[in-house]
Amino acid sequence: MEYDNDTLRRQTSRIEIFCWTLLALLNPVTDCIMMLTAHWASCVDAIVVGGLIFPLYLLYARFVGVLFFQHRSRILPWLLSIGSFFVIQFYIFGLYAILRTFVCHPEQQAWAAFSTLTIIRVSWWVAIDMGLAVGILFLGKSLDEKSQVEHFRKESGFFQLRYLRAQLNPHFLFNTLNSVYSLAMQKSDRAPEVVVKLADIMRYLIYECNEERIPLDKEIEFIRNYIEIEKIRYNADIRLTVEGQTAGVTVEPYLFISFIENGFKHAMDHSYSEPFIYITLRVGNGQLVLNVINSTTADLELQAKRINGKGIAHSRSLLELLYPDNYDLDIIQTEKDETRTSALRLRNARERLEDLYPDSHTLDVILNKSSFTVSLVLKTVSPC
Repeated sequence: MEYDNDTLRRQTSRIEIFCWTLLALLNPVTDCIMMLTAHWASCVDAIVVGGLIFPLYLLYARFVGVLFFQHRSRILPWLLSIGSFFVIQFYIFGLYAILRTFVCHPEQQAWAAFSTLTIIRVSWWVAIDMGLAVGILFLGKSLDEKSQVEHFRKESGFFQLRYLRAQLNPHFLFNTLNSVYSLAMQKSDRAPEVVVKLADIMRYLIYECNEERIPLDKEIEFIRNYIEIEKIRYNADIRLTVEGQTAGVTVEPYLFISFIENGFKHAMDHSYSEPFIYITLRVGNGQLVLNVINSTTADLELQAKRINGKGIAHSRSLLELLYPDNYDLDIIQTEKDETRTSALRLRNARERLEDLYPDSHTLDVILNKSSFTVSLVLKTVSPC
């Protein structure tokens, strides 16, 4: 791809080059097979003449053929094509006249003779080659349009991605500042520590997230800082576990934070006596898996409303842009009270969750307490 004065220009494709080559050789090679089999020098002459004629078809396509694709007079390109038809024929017979003065073989003389059969043959090939030239021009135009559509699609996706990230950034920062404000109102001695953590988060948001992809270790450090702030703010069972080899793996910034924030929003609503949130990030087998499990007292209707919040919605949009066919997002809402003890519900939930949460303690928490679980599986992991 080339750019000229900020205008996208597509390089000539291989298929176009092949078509133009075919156009240049089709007439002389056919004449060699059908008419010039007894004298090899005649074939050389035919190919040389074909090479001298070929630039005329390029000029025709460049200056006349393009008029067929413009929304102007439909008569003008046809009139110019008829004129070009006679100009090319005149040029060809001029080359034939010159050729006849240098050759003496009867086959060559017959091929270049000014006769009715030669006029019909030349007219036939000129019409075919002019049509092929317009067809190749149409092919190039179609490839140009396809290339531009693909370019604009990527550009649109890029700006949409930037927009979604811009939406996530202030949303997350607003929630974090609320945590700092809460500690300040409590006059907590740990408020300065939280401010330091917040400074690290701000540094990450401002300076380290301008790239399309960042090392997974940096994203994990960002998540740890956020969790440390929440640990200071809340008295809850909060765990973060990282499994597998994270070095050399890259991800998009802010890919996980909305799901983790959602877990804290569910767990820390002050109506649950023993709040908990377990976060597991696992790398392996070409996959990156995020599991978030948290306590909740919300019924299914309220949980359904929460998972359609702005943060989760933006993260879903990011996943559709970045991993359209390579991600699984499984949000499991468990009922509370009497339905929680249903043997059928326990059996179905266990079958669904065993692969996602092989740890027996975590699985027991999900099945025996009111909980809300999110599992995100990215099926492709990119190295740095």
